[in-house]
Amino acid sequence: MPHDPAPHHLHRRGVLTAATGLAAGLGALALTGCSSGPGGAKGDGPPRRGGRLRAAFAGGGAGETLDPHLGNLFADAARAKALFDKLADYGADLTARPRLASAWESNASLDRWKVTLREATFHNGKPVTADDVLYSYRRIADPERAFRAKASLEPIDLKASRAVGKRTVEFVLKRPTAEFPHVLAAFGAYIVPDGAEEFDRKPVGSGPFRLVSFAPGRSTVLRRYEDYWDGAPYLDELEFTVANEEAARVNALIGGQVEYAHELNPTTARAHEGKGQIEIVRLRNSAMQAFAMKTDRPPFDDKRIREAFFLIADRKELINGALSGAGDVGNDLFGKGYAYYATGLPQREQDLDRARSLLRRAGADGLKVTLDTSTVAAGFTEAAGIFRDQAAKAGVTVKVRTGSKDSYWNDILDSGTLCCYRSGAMPIESHISQRLLTDSTTNATAWRHKDFDALYRQAQSTRDAKDRAGVYARMQRRLYAEGGFLVWGFADWIIGTARTVRGVESTAPANTLDWARFDKVWLA
Repeated sequence: MPHDPAPHHLHRRGVLTAATGLAAGLGALALTGCSSGPGGAKGDGPPRRGGRLRAAFAGGGAGETLDPHLGNLFADAARAKALFDKLADYGADLTARPRLASAWESNASLDRWKVTLREATFHNGKPVTADDVLYSYRRIADPERAFRAKASLEPIDLKASRAVGKRTVEFVLKRPTAEFPHVLAAFGAYIVPDGAEEFDRKPVGSGPFRLVSFAPGRSTVLRRYEDYWDGAPYLDELEFTVANEEAARVNALIGGQVEYAHELNPTTARAHEGKGQIEIVRLRNSAMQAFAMKTDRPPFDDKRIREAFFLIADRKELINGALSGAGDVGNDLFGKGYAYYATGLPQREQDLDRARSLLRRAGADGLKVTLDTSTVAAGFTEAAGIFRDQAAKAGVTVKVRTGSKDSYWNDILDSGTLCCYRSGAMPIESHISQRLLTDSTTNATAWRHKDFDALYRQAQSTRDAKDRAGVYARMQRRLYAEGGFLVWGFADWIIGTARTVRGVESTAPANTLDWARFDKVWLA
């Protein structure tokens, strides 16, 4: 990616006109993108209105909720996107795009940001106001609750922030933050009406659909909201159904019980792609695939051993074997293709001779390690087996230990030394803040270095995007040389649709603006 991608001009002073223009063009961009979706090139004419689309997702059982601040699953995120809006969302390059916010601008010191709201209404006809925004963020930040976006909103001093008009919020920050628009786009940072607490019976959002019925763990039915600010959806109704097993989602799609099946595995996609029965949509570069090494304990507290493991990996073999070829080679850094990604570093290749030499110098001949894995994500157990065999060629014995898929993500944060790891799309800045700072809550590699923390704070307070990119480049060079993430690939996120479905965007990673944009989907 260029060091100063075009969207970053929105972070500077004088952005009101530019941001408004970008926001106004989003609907057109989304519609243009629709033509590249399944069947989009078949000459079916313009989008059609009407019909119900049924979408199958893995669900969360009887404990599911429509509270947009509580969601963790992809099903939660898709439902929340249909019912609610955020101030901003991530574009395909993981930079912030305006949504309910029509514009934002900062003061010279980057510690005060003025956010202007567009004219939008909730499903009850009331306008979305600055008071709604402040209530929503204060609700998320409540120390007595465990809302997903709480950590993302941490830079905001919500006691000092205030409404300076019906549609203008002045956010006061605890420290200079050049990437503040990313906070507005944070996962789960949805805007709800001032005072709202009841969501499962009759949620009131400002999204493209309104609730008809909700049966936790079974089905959610939504109906088009005609007055949606970004244009009423084409579909009359949208139904989310629950199918936790991938085979059940595929069978429902093939059998005509649903028209959209979320998260298929690479083997399924290869079996059906181009066969004419269903359409396969690949969301490129959606999920980082890695092994996480704990850098604070033996043997990976020795950076020579970490480098040796970087060199043991045959990344192409891992992609072909664990992902059926559905992915791109990684280079031990998160965010390939995203803003600020360090593209100039040499691509790592397998070098078993150098790996053996590093291990010998570290006194680790005959090294034995345990690799934790699970069926929690597609390709994890396959990747563990492949890497075990690769490591044996360098004289390392890897014991594969398969853990519970229900507790895996919590288990690997503190225990073990080496594990399979996956991450969805987010800005590189967010990846660093959530996983690589001394006080990060999901620091799976136990990477804790005060000088690295200081570089992050420097990047956050650097106004010029090119200079800021230079600081991020320094941080990535350090991680490339001695970090704990062995990033071997970036997997496609795979969706199946019926042949009648149009408008599914194929260029947006999961969790970004154009993922699960059911307001832009139609039935041919």
